[in-house]
Amino acid sequence: MTVQAIDPTAEKEKNHAALTSVIAAVGLTTFKIIVGVLTGSLGILAEAAHSGLDLVAALVTLFAVKVSGRAPDAEHTYGHGKVENFSALIETLLLLATSAWIIYEAIQRLFFNPVAVDVSVWAFLVMATSIVIDATRSRVLYRAARKHNSQALEADALHFSTDIWSSSVVILGLILVKISEISPQLAFLHSADAVAAMGVAVIVIFVSMQLGIRTVQALLDKAPDGSEAKIKEIAESVEGVTDCHQVRVRPSGPMMFADIHVRLDGTLSVAAAHEKTLLIQKKVRDVYPMMDVSVHTEPIKPVEVPREKPEQKADGNI
Repeated sequence: MTVQAIDPTAEKEKNHAALTSVIAAVGLTTFKIIVGVLTGSLGILAEAAHSGLDLVAALVTLFAVKVSGRAPDAEHTYGHGKVENFSALIETLLLLATSAWIIYEAIQRLFFNPVAVDVSVWAFLVMATSIVIDATRSRVLYRAARKHNSQALEADALHFSTDIWSSSVVILGLILVKISEISPQLAFLHSADAVAAMGVAVIVIFVSMQLGIRTVQALLDKAPDGSEAKIKEIAESVEGVTDCHQVRVRPSGPMMFADIHVRLDGTLSVAAAHEKTLLIQKKVRDVYPMMDVSVHTEPIKPVEVPREKPEQKADGNI
């Protein structure tokens, strides 16, 4: 098996994206705590707690990206890429837990324990700042996730994208509450923020479940759709390969590993057979650049032509 070398540039870009996410989360959490304490706004302090959860998620991602970038060792011969998949699963569970809490709180406010929403300039300022920061870091994270096939960065980007939706809903809710205060006949709008929050939570659950399913599939070594047939097609396109079988593919973070068996002319020298395997590996990596390919060769036995039996004479002698 030819082990793919860790790309220092790719790891640097992934670490930079994850680190900037942590720094942004620290700044935003601190800002919300300060404003919440100075204004005495429970709503803003609740948003600070939400940003604190984002900070935990960002730290998990940074840790996962750093660990996954380590080279294979004696105990982890396939590398450390699975840490990224595990990190994505943790973030997915955090998103689902947050969504469940939002739905619970919304139901409480709608039917059992109405809460007076604090409408102030500071509330709008905090939410607007949150949207700008979250939009910037989610865009950076998504770009890096797509470029380097990183589930950890993708989960982090999703986390902060949901913050944009929730912050937008908070602003909408604040506006509608203000309208209800100005126009008593529109008092029903006072509960609009809770209804909108439930809608956002349902969307977040749906998106999180999709990511969560892909994450669990990666942890269970599910082969990417169509990869087995494609690799078989590529291998059999190499001259001299008469059959490709027992194709096994498993993902590990941004990497994929493939083990394949091919049949070659049994009269080929070891050196010639090795050249064939190198060509197969190259052609596969042209399609799957982040794939580590191991090729096992099997000889094709030459067809044996049955020898004609000598004719026997009538007396039984040859």
